[in-house]
Amino acid sequence: MQQHPFTRLLEVGPGGGALTKYLLQMDSIDFKAVELDAEKVEYLLKEYPALKDRIIHHSFLEIEKPFEGPFTVVGNFPYNISTQILFKILEWKNDVECMVGMFQKEVAQRVAAGEGSKVYGVTSVLTQAFFTVEYLFDVSEGSFQPAPKVKSGVIRLMPLEEPLAMKSVKDLFLLVKTAFNQRRKTLRNAVKNLFDATILEEPLFTKRAEQLSVPDFAALTFKMN
Repeated sequence: MQQHPFTRLLEVGPGGGALTKYLLQMDSIDFKAVELDAEKVEYLLKEYPALKDRIIHHSFLEIEKPFEGPFTVVGNFPYNISTQILFKILEWKNDVECMVGMFQKEVAQRVAAGEGSKVYGVTSVLTQAFFTVEYLFDVSEGSFQPAPKVKSGVIRLMPLEEPLAMKSVKDLFLLVKTAFNQRRKTLRNAVKNLFDATILEEPLFTKRAEQLSVPDFAALTFKMN
């Protein structure tokens, strides 16, 4: 697996410090961790004094960008907000140079899915419109104490080498969410309010959302009202 050097690192949800203790050993890294749980913050500061002034005691979903300039994000992400975490990373897409995260396996598979897959959807398209997604490996339930009821998967996001041309990020989000909101319908019916009737006659609109590639969606934004 190709290595990607970095100088700024944000860990999301360090919890009991299982990963943090190794990250703190990395030399010459500007390291920060964001943790919402007050008891865990107290524990981390007691166990790892080097974390002093490096913990952001707040919800990751509500913090400002933690660094000036590009940074890497890692974490065993809280499963109940993992999709929201992805959208937060999309907000910071111009500064996130790499993300390696553990998600519930179904979420990880969804983010990495290609068109035509049953699990290909909004998070797949919007993430892949800005990042290359690699599904790295599964993590079994037995790797945790106590063991959860779900399997986990680790994925890596890297910014696309060539940005996709699109009318605007706002238009892409609107188009993709509208198309998948009625994924069983043809695009002609699902997104009819976003295009002129003449455009809707094009053959592409006889397809369903899951049949369109990420570049297809990006190209379509230029034809929106």
